Amino acid sequence: MPPLRRSSLVLFAALAGAAAHAGNLPAGYAKCATEGQTCSFKGARQVAYGAAGKFAYGTYVGGVACTLASFGGVDPNPAKPAKVCSYNKQKINTSSPVPAYRGVSLAGAEFGADPWGGGSLPGTYGVNYTYPTQGEVGYFAGKQMNTVRLPFRWERLQPTLNAAFDSAEWGRLNGFVAAATASGVTVVLDPHNYARYYSNVVGAGVSNAAFADLWSRLATAYKGNDKVVFALMNEPHDMPTEQWLGAANAAIAAIRAAGAGNLILVPGNGWTGGHSWSDTWYGTSNATVMLGVVDPADRYAYEVHQYLDSDSSGNSANCVSTTIGVERLSGFTAWLRSHGKRGFLGEFAGGNNATCQAAVTGMLDHLGANRDVWNGWTWWAAGPWWGSYMYSIEPQNGVDAPQMGWLTPYLP
Repeated sequence: MPPLRRSSLVLFAALAGAAAHAGNLPAGYAKCATEGQTCSFKGARQVAYGAAGKFAYGTYVGGVACTLASFGGVDPNPAKPAKVCSYNKQKINTSSPVPAYRGVSLAGAEFGADPWGGGSLPGTYGVNYTYPTQGEVGYFAGKQMNTVRLPFRWERLQPTLNAAFDSAEWGRLNGFVAAATASGVTVVLDPHNYARYYSNVVGAGVSNAAFADLWSRLATAYKGNDKVVFALMNEPHDMPTEQWLGAANAAIAAIRAAGAGNLILVPGNGWTGGHSWSDTWYGTSNATVMLGVVDPADRYAYEVHQYLDSDSSGNSANCVSTTIGVERLSGFTAWLRSHGKRGFLGEFAGGNNATCQAAVTGMLDHLGANRDVWNGWTWWAAGPWWGSYMYSIEPQNGVDAPQMGWLTPYLP
């Protein structure tokens, strides 16, 4: 891995109570300098600059001047002029190899609908949903991300099953894909439909043939562009796992029949949680059924999502522990290796706090150390309409989001 690029990532964080200790430093940090001195340490570290529980953060290698300028020029606590610097005692692992695909979901085109097919569908562009911009692609590419995941809704692209794509929606989607891939960025196409078309479940209310038709058309359009990855579906749920496997195999067969050799990402049932891959609360386990994936080209990976809150739903800014990321993925990693398969972490995130930071970096270290079975990851999420969403790494007013700093060491 090349030397880390310095990042000045400003964060106004009121780290009180459990998030700070008696010395007014973030939990798990050690004081290294006062204002104007140099904070020195070995390796790559997260460094905090501030006072009285309010800090700006950055990722640095070897040391950094403890000055306002080093941390973005915006004072995290103007009421306290005497600032100190401290570094995270947990060294960032920069020796692990990195997976091939590293990026972020650029959300917006799937907005306005819920996981059961309700909401504003098809909806109105610019009112109920939007598409990300090439400026956003450029920003994340400038951070050395090489992949963006593009969630969209099937109903908007193909208003009538087994029929041609809507020309306006296809223009928006294809325009984004063409421009992004021309710039060298890989785009993961993600029908964000939860194995539904409106409220009809694929393999039941919607035929596998109709689902295959969607992917046949997309495969025909992008079979000459290897920078397009086909993620079959976002988070299938509340259906028999065997039913989902049948739909997935129908789509894979249609993709290969169209002559496309692109990488395919195959999710499991039960919201495709990494932690629950071997569970049976949603039906027969993914660990059992999804071994039945058939790909004539043998170029696919299993996509899982993993959040770090108490129920793995991604609805809380809190993470269970500093090690929960590794704990929740370790079983799936072992399953991949025992069966000679590959995995892709399609969604993961954590709120802006020290516990989540440690959990996320530990998880990324785990993926790097197991690169033989993991081929990539995309953070959830960024996009033009998120505002103050707790997981968003969309920059605000020219300032990087705090969690962007967590990811920086894993972006060579």
